[in-house]
Amino acid sequence: MALTRRSSAKLEGANPDDAKDGSGAGVTRILKKYPNRRLYDTQTSSYITLADVKKMVLSGQDFIVRDAKAGEDLTRSILLQIILEEETGGVPMFSSQMLAQIIRFYGHAMQGMMGSYLEKNLQTFTDIQKRLADQSKGLIEPNVMNPEMWTQFLNGQAPAVQGLMGNYLEQSKNMFAQMQEQMAKQAETLFPGMPGFKK
Repeated sequence: MALTRRSSAKLEGANPDDAKDGSGAGVTRILKKYPNRRLYDTQTSSYITLADVKKMVLSGQDFIVRDAKAGEDLTRSILLQIILEEETGGVPMFSSQMLAQIIRFYGHAMQGMMGSYLEKNLQTFTDIQKRLADQSKGLIEPNVMNPEMWTQFLNGQAPAVQGLMGNYLEQSKNMFAQMQEQMAKQAETLFPGMPGFKK
């Protein structure tokens, strides 16, 4: 899996050459980006493409992309490039309205909280997806699963799916309520004399 903000932050001060090359669990793969925009995989000692990086993401391989000269962490920009290619090349996941709403949060006081909220929601949704996939094991071969078959499976599992989605929506609602409480406490601390904030 590509690095999250937390795991990326742990490696922020790390020297990319300190990571062990080789395959094995827990080993972070180091990719170097050169000025000619080429990516070099230090594990395989070969140049790779964004398509190769996407395969690493899909397979759950931990990696970090570093500028070959400065050592700066470029992982996020590479992941954003992959998202851009996916959004322009096939069926987009984000509507124009959703992208506009995300852009509006940049520079806003809620930017940090929104990032955390989206990350937690995505993790919850991923957990639900994994549970559904686990339930479908043995019923349908994963190699031949297409959207129509997936829809048929979900229709057959309607009560379970509704329960999982209900839990997801409840967790999402609770996270939002926690964000609101956190904001109210911060506002109370920052603006103790303002009306509407409890002391």
